[in-house]
Amino acid sequence: MIGRLRGTIIEKQPPKVLIEVGGVGYNVFMPMTCFYELPENGQEVIVLTHFAVREDAQVLYGFNQEQERELFRELIKVNGVGPKLALAILSGMSASQFIGAVEQGEIKTLVKLPGVGNKTAQRLIVEMKDRIKHLGEPLSNTSTFVDMDNVQKSANQIEGEAVSALIALGYKPQEASRIISKVIKPEMDSETLIREALKSAL
Repeated sequence: MIGRLRGTIIEKQPPKVLIEVGGVGYNVFMPMTCFYELPENGQEVIVLTHFAVREDAQVLYGFNQEQERELFRELIKVNGVGPKLALAILSGMSASQFIGAVEQGEIKTLVKLPGVGNKTAQRLIVEMKDRIKHLGEPLSNTSTFVDMDNVQKSANQIEGEAVSALIALGYKPQEASRIISKVIKPEMDSETLIREALKSAL
């Protein structure tokens, strides 16, 4: 099982990052809340990973902190919540925001996440209330943000990347386009646009 990667960032395509370790490139899917904190391409990074094996795929999920990974692992134990939905949940809100929503029983907040309906939200609150107590210290809501590469991209490229990222996180194409068009501004890079889009969806 691959539990940790230390290597060089080759490419970032939200929510996926390509990390080269010893000449081998690993595709790692990260919650956007973790993705925002990655350094630029060409720089070294250390990522904690969860290796998910299914019949049709083997996928690596990456995290910056141990508590984030543990929360992800607790989420995928919930009936009806797989790794893809867990990734979307932790992309739509930080770990500390999710814990707060569970503790306060905020169903209305949880159902705004892609793929989370009323039943799933209720299940998350019931099943996660006890599990989050075992995560140790509260997770910090890090506001650190490192800009993406200074490579100039066209507005169409930036919008396309942002829409693709939302679709990868579980939004329907039409819904993703609508959310992006609502928040996009000329000065935004794709990462900022994704972050603002996810905020507006909540």
